[in-house]
Amino acid sequence: MSNPVLVCALRRINAIKVLADTLERLPSCREKLGKSNSVLQRVMALTPEMTFRQAVLFFTEEDFVTGKPCFYCLAGGGIQKLLSKNMYISYQIYLFFLVGETWRCHVESLFTYLQTGAQVLCTVLLIKPGAWTRGLARILQKLDLEKFSVVGMKHTNLEPDIALGLLSPEMKQDPAVLEAHCTYLTSGSALVLCLQRSNAVKKLLDLLGPEDPKLAQALDPFLWRAQYGINAVQNGFYGSKSYQIAVRDMKLFFPEGLCCADCQTLEEEEV
Repeated sequence: MSNPVLVCALRRINAIKVLADTLERLPSCREKLGKSNSVLQRVMALTPEMTFRQAVLFFTEEDFVTGKPCFYCLAGGGIQKLLSKNMYISYQIYLFFLVGETWRCHVESLFTYLQTGAQVLCTVLLIKPGAWTRGLARILQKLDLEKFSVVGMKHTNLEPDIALGLLSPEMKQDPAVLEAHCTYLTSGSALVLCLQRSNAVKKLLDLLGPEDPKLAQALDPFLWRAQYGINAVQNGFYGSKSYQIAVRDMKLFFPEGLCCADCQTLEEEEV
């Protein structure tokens, strides 16, 4: 094989069945994949055992823990073409070394990680001007009920450039929307919390609901933006939308560090 391929590691509840069903529903793939598992297994692992055997070939524990995207370009013969003869011999020796003790440790480490389940992570919740003064005690109670630990808290007045950095690319495309959000975010004091729990980023986003409180109300009146939001601008909360953004937010709002036990993910991200 001379063309590169993209290797992805996907994680969610009941991941294998959901991915298989999704691939079979794609119009462009339906005819090629059919209903044969022998055809489907060309593009995905169909069992947990096969998933593990394939994962150890391409990924390490650090790839999964940090949340950093890792791309591996696999091309048959490409490595040998790029390396000189001596370098290629060294590369072969290195591969043989991996097959020994180092490879065994790598496999055991990844297997242990996959058994541990969801990782304890941190995320950032910013309670916008007006919202935290109305219901801080209630919000903290909700966080406790959802098993969040508050490992950082800061009362701040946002500068315009920081407020701008919190907005999504979609909001920045419309000058009027951009100005409305920036004006509101800098209109008063905000309360910034760093929260820690397993699967913290997704859990917080699920609790907040859609950016527009009206949409949140239609989905579930108990979503936080449905309860505390007024409109799409004054929607009560900002939450980090991904782990990478959460790391950025932690470094932005808590450069002095967090009040929590040593954590591998925080150490790797230098938070």
